[in-house]
Amino acid sequence: MSAASGFYIQFGENGISVSTDAPPDELLNEYRLEHRVDKGHSLICLPKDYTVIDLETTGLSPRHDEIIELAAIRVRDGEVVDSYQQLVKPKIEIPGFITSITHITNEMVADAPSIADALPGYLDFIGSDVVVGHNVSFDVNFLFDNSVSVLGSIFQNDYVNTVRVAKRLVKLPHYRLADLCEYYGISRDNAHRALADCQMTNELVKRFKDKCKELGFDELHIGWLEEHRCEKRYEHHYLNARMIESQIPEEEIDKTHPLYGKKVVFTGALVRFKRQDAMQLVANLGGINQNGVTKETDFLVLGNNDYCSTIKDGKSSKQKKAEEYMLKGTGISIMDEQTFYDMVEAGDD
Repeated sequence: MSAASGFYIQFGENGISVSTDAPPDELLNEYRLEHRVDKGHSLICLPKDYTVIDLETTGLSPRHDEIIELAAIRVRDGEVVDSYQQLVKPKIEIPGFITSITHITNEMVADAPSIADALPGYLDFIGSDVVVGHNVSFDVNFLFDNSVSVLGSIFQNDYVNTVRVAKRLVKLPHYRLADLCEYYGISRDNAHRALADCQMTNELVKRFKDKCKELGFDELHIGWLEEHRCEKRYEHHYLNARMIESQIPEEEIDKTHPLYGKKVVFTGALVRFKRQDAMQLVANLGGINQNGVTKETDFLVLGNNDYCSTIKDGKSSKQKKAEEYMLKGTGISIMDEQTFYDMVEAGDD
């Protein structure tokens, strides 16, 4: 189906047909979800007025995991003028490893509204503001996908990822929220609860604005500062999957990238790249490809086949093994293909 070209392809009992009529809403929405059409732009600046957002979820995939907490704080001319926090009841139970991180239990959300009931009020609170957050593309993708699938609307707000800003203002080994809070002496009380993370992020914004003044930079033009990444490390080549080695010199690999030093396993059929090419991306970013899931695996990337109903229980053996390790608290994370590519591109975030 191609919404942009003004036609869509329909599969029926009599074969394939092409229509020039407007596509049905469900097809158009599926196209939006697949390509995130009309998603807002990622900005590298520190606006005067904005809303800081943070979500807690049951996993990393906007297509397959659920939101369990929504929070935001509205900032006008550098001052917090309002805040928002709402627990959300997911359709499935919150996994134990998520509770261990967020401290949000199934009992806490038992009487909370569904995402369909909670999301409109949250989006109304945000309004048309530029949204700010740490690794905020994660939150924006969840909001975009849920807005389309639950409300039939599009979340189009532009957004500022404070990781991108941090990389242009300070030199640190890592740029996690915890690392930056430690660097700036910001309290991390109630970390991994959405509102507390919003407050920490806003404190970072204040520190970044002070740093801009110290360096004589325009807060609205931080994006023009020198990039801290090497374009060529994203190049990929067709290689034998058994011989995946980095083609980027060690000294040019960004050691702050979220995939650096991480052990990654792929399963199922990928859409965007052949598996060996996706593995090459991992290697070029300093990651370590594995053939199977072990207790040392950091990420399992699921191809489309792993969500296919023809697979027994709807899950591959690698996914089941990964979930077993998750319950044991090993730290492994499961993500879909799109989330993997979002992480790959996080070097520019």
